[in-house]
Amino acid sequence: MSATVFYDPVCLRPYDSETLRNEAMGGTEATLVRIADTLGARVTQHNRTGASGRYQPPERDPGVGAVIVNRDSRALPTVRRLYPNARVFLWLHDRMRPGSRRARWLASTAELLRELDVRIICVSDTQRAEVEATLRWMRAAPAIGARTIYNPIDDALLPDGSPVDARKLVFLSSPNKGLKFTLDAFRALHRRMPDLELVVGNPGYKDDPAAPIAGVRYLGPQPQARVHAEVRTALCTFFPNFVIPETFGLVFAESNALGTPVLTHDCGAAREVIGDQRQILPVTGALRTYERLLGALSPRWRAAPARVAGAMGLFDAYLERIGAWRAGERPVTGPDPRFRLSAVAARWREELALSR
Repeated sequence: MSATVFYDPVCLRPYDSETLRNEAMGGTEATLVRIADTLGARVTQHNRTGASGRYQPPERDPGVGAVIVNRDSRALPTVRRLYPNARVFLWLHDRMRPGSRRARWLASTAELLRELDVRIICVSDTQRAEVEATLRWMRAAPAIGARTIYNPIDDALLPDGSPVDARKLVFLSSPNKGLKFTLDAFRALHRRMPDLELVVGNPGYKDDPAAPIAGVRYLGPQPQARVHAEVRTALCTFFPNFVIPETFGLVFAESNALGTPVLTHDCGAAREVIGDQRQILPVTGALRTYERLLGALSPRWRAAPARVAGAMGLFDAYLERIGAWRAGERPVTGPDPRFRLSAVAARWREELALSR
């Protein structure tokens, strides 16, 4: 059987299975490792100089039968040179609205996408709708098609009966995914519920200075096992993100699989991945203007996020939901079979078989 290779042209540093077990890791890289390891595929990274088992530096190999390019179609000329006989897939993880920077990147490679008959893989139907709109904008549809294969969660992620601390909320994502707003909202909550604690984690690839805030505990970058232990004992994953809509939302799927509900907004793929409306609040016009308002307000107002959030109706919504969950109405959650690693790997095997 011909080899399958995952090629990552954009990672900040090389990674492998040991990285996933022992270090903080971004969701895209963690997903790639889980899938590649389950399929027994090789992984090549643009900046890797030494081999570590199946994780290898770039080398020309005409024997490769399928290559999955991670995130960026601008790597297609390199991929064609390295793997001249391979069936090519482009695995997209990011938003791609027509006319956006990433859409222009994709459009710049339209001719090569057609020449190589590239099949695009998206991580949710929500994201795929945007990608298909971009392909129409490029006048590349239906010649170039897109399919959905969800991101996986480990089959071992299950509720384990860990005691829940009703005072603890967790935010475990990149700081650019709404951490500033989350901290503002938590300050407002903490004024009304002074026993609340917010635990903040970080996958490690973006690091913002951590200002001391009453009730906030910063974990810093941590391996996933440590992060999952925090999630298991939290009242909820508090993720009021509207800054960068999730194309999948691994934090949603993993939190629910561990038995912990999520409090988030109907933004990006949240509704598709979570499904339970008790965990999702609407995105209102006022919410969308939050950051612009803070930018325009005086320092006196910036120092009073409870006043700002309350005036916009957000604080009351968070307060009501968290109060209800603390009082015994917390949703019961568990793993979604759509996202189990075994099911997702089967979809990849099916897709790769169809390409032969």
